[in-house]
Amino acid sequence: MIRVIGVRFRNVGKIYYFSPKNLEIKAGDHVIVETARGVEYGNVVLPPRDVKEEKVVQPLKDVIRIANPQDDKKEETNRKKEREAYRICQKKIREHGLEMKLIDVEYTFDNNKILFYFTADGRIDFRELVKDLAAVFKTRIELRQIGVRDETKILGGIGICGRELCCHTYLSEFVPVSIKMAKEQNLSLNPSKISGVCGRLMCCLKNEEETYEDLNRRLPNTGDKVTTPEGLKGEVQSVNVLRQLVKVVVDVDDEKEVREYQASDLKFKSRQKKVKISEEEMKALKELEKEK
Repeated sequence: MIRVIGVRFRNVGKIYYFSPKNLEIKAGDHVIVETARGVEYGNVVLPPRDVKEEKVVQPLKDVIRIANPQDDKKEETNRKKEREAYRICQKKIREHGLEMKLIDVEYTFDNNKILFYFTADGRIDFRELVKDLAAVFKTRIELRQIGVRDETKILGGIGICGRELCCHTYLSEFVPVSIKMAKEQNLSLNPSKISGVCGRLMCCLKNEEETYEDLNRRLPNTGDKVTTPEGLKGEVQSVNVLRQLVKVVVDVDDEKEVREYQASDLKFKSRQKKVKISEEEMKALKELEKEK
């Protein structure tokens, strides 16, 4: 086991481990640490704890110090400088006529580098733009192209549920989502219903996926042949996943009748739940699965 703290550098960003050494650090403190990008100012989100060594990316770097008032003031100054750098970069982009959208600007704590995050359709030749920015700011410049999901994570917004976006509030890393998840949960495959603000499949489709997979395994497929508690043979008309109810068409006195049963009361050949997606549905939804 190894003693670590968890530090985050941006809102809802990835958590990185550092060694607290002998410092008395608690959650909510700000610390100065050395990263691959240089010296950074971070927020402690996980207090000192012991974790298995295999969970730590080696070498584990030490915390340089707990942030002091001068460090806090410098960080605040950097945030103001970022806003000015954003304005200047926007102007330079227009001057060079580049088809790119500037999303965010980030100064490293030691001002050794400025990172500009942008989105664009395809590749952009921004070499001349970098030269101009380097001439203005007299420091290292890095332009980083990000996808629409990362753009939404940075900018934030309100989802169709009426709450702040998951990616902007608590989701530190994106999880893979697929159309199969929406189909598994019997959701409408209307793109406007299952896509988020970013235009991709909603991340929250993953939240209940394991539950639906478990519940679906206990149900027959529509069209399957089943045996009812009364010994009648019938065909599954529909299923209610959450209530575990199955509507079955059975023959009673030479007439067809629809009866509802608990899935556990029926006898059927257990098999993996089939998820059928038509070509039309795939054509309308394939763009939502793209990751840029």
